[in-house]
Amino acid sequence: MDIGVAGRHAIICGGSRGISRAAADRLAAEGARVTLVARTAATLEQVAAEIAAATGAEVSFVATDLTSPEGRAHLIAERPAADILVTNAGVPQRPIPYRELDREEWIRWFDAHFFSAIDLIHAYAPGMCDRRFGRIVNVSANFIKFPQIGVGHSHAARLALAGAIASLVREVAPFNVSINSILPGLIDTEALRDALGQRAKAKGVTYETVEAEVRKRTAAGRLADPKEAGDLIAMLCAAQMGYVTGQNIVNDGGAFEGLF
Repeated sequence: MDIGVAGRHAIICGGSRGISRAAADRLAAEGARVTLVARTAATLEQVAAEIAAATGAEVSFVATDLTSPEGRAHLIAERPAADILVTNAGVPQRPIPYRELDREEWIRWFDAHFFSAIDLIHAYAPGMCDRRFGRIVNVSANFIKFPQIGVGHSHAARLALAGAIASLVREVAPFNVSINSILPGLIDTEALRDALGQRAKAKGVTYETVEAEVRKRTAAGRLADPKEAGDLIAMLCAAQMGYVTGQNIVNDGGAFEGLF
């Protein structure tokens, strides 16, 4: 199926690895022109070359820190227009006890998981509306559906983003601009493996033991391949998906047991 993105410019935040890298792979394979965004220029250069060689697509990159206003401004100056935007600050999740969250820490996490997306949406959505095409996908997390201890900082910022998007979509939808979020669970990325490794070390058990424990949380009984999340992002960016907007789509192998 042709998803209708050939020749479209896609900005993929956090694009050097994990879910966003998988989305970049798929969108490039579909003919999109891709700009990868992350912090480390050397890594981005290597990944851009790999994707270009594999797909024949035009792949460039911007090295910047999207968790800071200055970093976001740098991206916007370098790439002032886009047809597709995938937001993902690429900040690894870590638990923080509530009593350790001072004002500066709250602001830091809102910069990472709220403003990193909202500022870019405000920058790129008007041009999308003018051109009558835009697809925006935010990479969030499944735990906004079921809050957990120790992640209030991330939970609050991601819920704020979901609330803002719910209003914003009503302004841009008439112009064929959609905004959706995916809520991934246990995706087999470098970041998850690092987190599980730290947990295993703290508990004095093997990595395999901890991985087996977390796999039991899913109905699927396994971790997901990043390509599964990347393909979902690409699908939401399809020309045919303009009527799907304002959704928070859980892709966690059945870990979330609620109905809505």
